[in-house]
Amino acid sequence: MDELASSRAERIEGATRTRSGWLGRMPPTARLLIACRAVRSLGQGALVVDFALYLHELDWSALQIGAVYMGGLLLGAALTLLAGPLSDRIGRRPFLIGYESALVLAALVALTTANPVWLGAAAMVGAFGRGANGAAGPFGPVEQAWLGDGLADTDFGPVYSLNTAAGFAGMAAGAVLASLPSLWADWLPGPLRYRPLFLLVLLGALATLALLARMAETRGARAATPPPPAPAAEERRREHGMLLRLMGVNTLNGIAIGVIGPFMALWFHLRFGAGPAEIGPVIALGFLLSSLAALWTGWLTRRLGAALSVVAMRSVGLGLLALLPFMPSYGLAAACYVLRAACNRSTAGARQVVGLKLVAPARRGLAASLNSISMQIPRAIGPVIGGALLDVGLLTLPMLIAAALQGAYLALYAAIFRRVD
Repeated sequence: MDELASSRAERIEGATRTRSGWLGRMPPTARLLIACRAVRSLGQGALVVDFALYLHELDWSALQIGAVYMGGLLLGAALTLLAGPLSDRIGRRPFLIGYESALVLAALVALTTANPVWLGAAAMVGAFGRGANGAAGPFGPVEQAWLGDGLADTDFGPVYSLNTAAGFAGMAAGAVLASLPSLWADWLPGPLRYRPLFLLVLLGALATLALLARMAETRGARAATPPPPAPAAEERRREHGMLLRLMGVNTLNGIAIGVIGPFMALWFHLRFGAGPAEIGPVIALGFLLSSLAALWTGWLTRRLGAALSVVAMRSVGLGLLALLPFMPSYGLAAACYVLRAACNRSTAGARQVVGLKLVAPARRGLAASLNSISMQIPRAIGPVIGGALLDVGLLTLPMLIAAALQGAYLALYAAIFRRVD
């Protein structure tokens, strides 16, 4: 009887593993990395709504806000360029621990002072207000490369899309919490009402450090394994050529995102007079739908491939972006924004997969870094352009510039990468 029960239990366990598919095959470290992203994204979601409004209430101009975003992006690009390739050699975990430790310090500074120099420095280190979907700032590519360790090739699309969805779900929850300053405005008047939101960043960084402490770094195992043979010169040239093409098209997308992305909450405020209580739920809904759409995109990658899934979803988002500045009411503009955000953001995981598939596994840290910095540096230019236009009252032009750039990006992306899968 015991043998019969044991045999039956083994059959049930095997059937469960079969039904679970890629979720059941996911390594424990990948699960913890996705949990880190969800926790980290709470504070990011709150600040993507309220940080620009906080600085606006501190009498910062839109151009000054854009300059802080630009400084943070340039700093992040420099660190990314170093971290990705280096993590291929020495491991991923030290970089993520360093980032979370720096984020703790940045959050403490923002909690205790509104001095422009200190607050600006903290914002650049902590990427406040930029909405990174839970990524580890300049070390996001390191996290991406680590997430891929141990994954089956067919599982990349679903797992990276789940990672994206977890970040957007956390961003949605954080954006809901961004409405809280309206509740305690009587006790914390003026800009002070925004200050407690930095507690979310602080607590999220501490929780992420605790999760990282539970992860097993596989650096030792990699070092004990004989290195793979160096790729042939022709294959290496092919990889370099594809990476250069990826960086080129990312430039267009990066500028487009930088022009409007950091300013959406401020744009709603300037155009319709909306405050945190009105803007927070809208941005939260955008992140929530982005999370669901990311899961859909993960399913789509198994049918169309990662590259064509990106083109299909972002083409819809492009049309909505072109319509958004012409919406006559806050409700219609908000609906357009939410749908457009879901279509665009949901492709983040698929775009990461495309970048990683351009090279051999041993060079994924390099590929993720180049994919990231080719977006970050152009994104650093965008906020200055967008901020200057908003300061002179041109609210429609930034949207049209972004739509034109993203249209060109999609056309080139489809032409170059449709056969990557």
